Amino acid sequence: MTTQPDATRRTLYAEAQQRGIEGRSTMTKAQLAQALARHGDAAAEAPQVATRYATFKRLAEAVAAGEFVLRPRALSGHERRRHVRQTLREDHQTRIADGSEEASAKFDKLADSFFSFFRGTALLFYRDMAGDDAWMPTVLALGDVHPSNFGVMPNADNVPIFSVNDFDEAYYAPFTWDLKRGAVGFLIAAEVEGDLKRKQALKVVRHFVEGYIDAMQRLAREGTEQDEEMRHDNAPKLIKKLFEDADEPRDEWLVDDYLDEGRRGFRPTQKLVPISSRRDEFQTIMDRLIAENDIEIPARARAQEGNGVRVKDVAIRLGQGTASLGLNRYYVLLEGPGGEGKDDLIVELKQARRSALSGLVPPSAYTLDSRAERVSHAQAVHLVRGDIFYGHVEFEGHSYLSRERAPFRDDIDLDDLSKSEWKTYAHLCGGVLAGVHALSDDSGRIDYDIEPAIVKAVTPAKLFICDMVEFAAEAADRLRHDHELFREDHTHGAFEHLDWVHR
Repeated sequence: MTTQPDATRRTLYAEAQQRGIEGRSTMTKAQLAQALARHGDAAAEAPQVATRYATFKRLAEAVAAGEFVLRPRALSGHERRRHVRQTLREDHQTRIADGSEEASAKFDKLADSFFSFFRGTALLFYRDMAGDDAWMPTVLALGDVHPSNFGVMPNADNVPIFSVNDFDEAYYAPFTWDLKRGAVGFLIAAEVEGDLKRKQALKVVRHFVEGYIDAMQRLAREGTEQDEEMRHDNAPKLIKKLFEDADEPRDEWLVDDYLDEGRRGFRPTQKLVPISSRRDEFQTIMDRLIAENDIEIPARARAQEGNGVRVKDVAIRLGQGTASLGLNRYYVLLEGPGGEGKDDLIVELKQARRSALSGLVPPSAYTLDSRAERVSHAQAVHLVRGDIFYGHVEFEGHSYLSRERAPFRDDIDLDDLSKSEWKTYAHLCGGVLAGVHALSDDSGRIDYDIEPAIVKAVTPAKLFICDMVEFAAEAADRLRHDHELFREDHTHGAFEHLDWVHR
């Protein structure tokens, strides 16, 4: 280990951060030194897994500086195949090394569906964009915009709202990064899930971008982003129907999906594995989560015997998500004030990892590169009065984000949308995205008025929309070819092994 014996905790922490040591934020100076020593010993003994993180970081910096350099999106033939293979192996390094069954399930899922492949390969998508749009205004980007990452969820008052609902990849980046990801996502989803022809799918993309511009222009004039919230009472017809379809009494939801016959704890299923023996451990974790995130416990979450929460049971949640398959996920059952299992709450603890945008966005002053803390920061910015259980906590050497599961948490059924509804939904989602971007200077770290800057950047609007549509078409065609290469490699077992650096 290269750490000097008289190093400060800040120096040790910086080195631990560079080496990716989990749990570092809660370690003392002595613990950091010990962890670095163990990491050094392990690194010396273990084979080295190939990574191109630093290489792509330099590439992004060069592109952002205006240098004319080759991007991986220009690769073709066997070189493109190798790039896709190496990127996906690197993206799943830990999960492949651990032999995770869910990692294997994820690759099967990506092979079965082109839209799933798009959703589960954000790192591949953003490596093609390394350093792009450095001159554009920076926002707190969602990082993974597509039609299924908008939905119904609880706000601070436990009232269902419609907004963005997945913050795993959130990062400070040019606003165009979210628009480009969203444009490609809507194009692919409209073709795959909506069975629309390319011409109709491109119109859907146009509506998505127009919805963003229309909303951003209005917010630049009115400045009402902090006061806006889409609820059942003010939602348009299409989203109002989603609210109605998602509505289910808590008691029925708990019994139908989660609780055992006596309502004492979780019911074991293929996707839910109770680990009741760890209840006391998770009681401590929940108490720490609440304290460290200054969560004000609502009356509906307080057990009968006190003012705190009471952990009633814990379970491992399997098979959820697309990009996050193979990452740890726990459901924590909290006893409600009634004490009869009819008003219990479920808080999800989901393992976080580095954003796919990290090291690829143009360098800026608005850095945020932690894991679960980065995600909970995005939740707090994008949802001004969002779920009170949004937060982050570290345990088991990993960083976890938290959120409440709710009976009405749901997203739209894409395969049920008509052609006209696809356009309506895309326009609505574009407007919602503009609203959360507009909060980047109110609740986030952006230190200038972001809405006028974005309005100026998208002018003339017709040209900007054409550019986004053209980008979406080219990127979708490239990704479709990538999917074909991936499927061939997958059948040959390419993602059961890692790329090792040999002497």
